[in-house]
Amino acid sequence: MDAIIIVLIILVVLVFIALIKTIQVIPQASAAIVERFGRYTRTLNAGLNIVVPFIDTVRNRVDLREQVVPFPPQPVITQDNLVVNIDTVIYYQVTDARAATYEVASYIQAIEQLTVTTLRNIIGGMDLERTLTSREEINAALRGVLDEATGKWGIRVNRVELKAIEPPTSIQDSMEKQMRADRDKRAAILQAEGVRQSQILEAEGEKQSSILRAEGEARSAALKAEGEAQAIRTVFESIHAGDPDQKLLSYQYLQMLPKIAEGDANKLWIVPSEIGDALKGLGGALDNFRPGGGGNGGGASMTKAPVEQPRVD
Repeated sequence: MDAIIIVLIILVVLVFIALIKTIQVIPQASAAIVERFGRYTRTLNAGLNIVVPFIDTVRNRVDLREQVVPFPPQPVITQDNLVVNIDTVIYYQVTDARAATYEVASYIQAIEQLTVTTLRNIIGGMDLERTLTSREEINAALRGVLDEATGKWGIRVNRVELKAIEPPTSIQDSMEKQMRADRDKRAAILQAEGVRQSQILEAEGEKQSSILRAEGEARSAALKAEGEAQAIRTVFESIHAGDPDQKLLSYQYLQMLPKIAEGDANKLWIVPSEIGDALKGLGGALDNFRPGGGGNGGGASMTKAPVEQPRVD
């Protein structure tokens, strides 16, 4: 009786194991390779799949999503014999699980070695300066070679990126010094250009200011001359309209004499001969206003003082 129970238990366990091996659940974006007696039979897609237990074997499960693999820095020699370290990142995707399983032993290692070899071929034909400034060109060339080589492996290379290109330390120091010198040069040129532009603007401002000042002075002088001419014209017309006699003219002439003598530069001034006649007329006019005076017939006579001519210094 006990033996029968043990046999039943063994049968239940075998059935349970058979069910487990029969039912295969494949996750989304994955695939599984099934072999029968060591030979490829079919590829299981995502979902519930039934296989023959103890006959069919799931050889490999493949992730069909896009993968990102960074590779360590690789030393590469440029055309001008400089060693640079280049970090690369590969974006790939398995498109054929069967080819990825049977066409290459390890597609990750194969892609890495192919990337290193291709990089050395591409960088070997470039100098350092072109290498540092041609990342897009290097990426495109590397992706083309990898995509062509990995196609038969069931791999599609979607993108190749160079993370870093590191030249030797001595070259980095030289490049930094060159860049610093270029920046100093550009700064000096910009400063000189600014000073030059400032001087030009300042000269233009002074020129415009001088022109405006000269125009203002010319207009002021013209207006002043026009005003003086108008004043002279008005005085002249007033004098002629008033019909002055000789005595009034003589008095006005005497008032103008101090103004003629004003100024430190007036060392010499000439008294006209008409000054005597003017003084005579002025004396006669004053004699008429004296008390008891009656002109030339009033019995009193004005003593005429001799007119002293100013000496010439």
